[in-house]
Amino acid sequence: MIDVAAGLIVDTSGRVLACRRPAGKHLGGKWEFPGGKVEAGEGPAAALVRELEEELGIRVETGEALTPVIWDYGRGPIRLHPFVCRIVSGNPHPHEHSEIRWCGRDELAGLDWAEADVPILREWLGS
Repeated sequence: MIDVAAGLIVDTSGRVLACRRPAGKHLGGKWEFPGGKVEAGEGPAAALVRELEEELGIRVETGEALTPVIWDYGRGPIRLHPFVCRIVSGNPHPHEHSEIRWCGRDELAGLDWAEADVPILREWLGS
């Protein structure tokens, strides 16, 4: 099983950053919470800080851990470790995504999310 960290990046207005996967990549066009693989000897929170710096050019502080999600897209199972976090420095830029968007709670459900992110979204929205 591959461990992956994901960040629900929340701004001071309570909006969440959604990131769209580029066309031509696995799950291209789907929206996701950004993050990436946990490397050997690394905890999920540390992996998330590293990945968000690489992917979006931001430094974050992790907060509440949400319920991990186990999912298989047909390539072997992943365990997704979601964390609520906030930006402590930098402005996000889509280095590895085709688009990024700050969304209010009412906008999140209208996006076409990667399936593994849907349980995280539901927990965050309280539904």
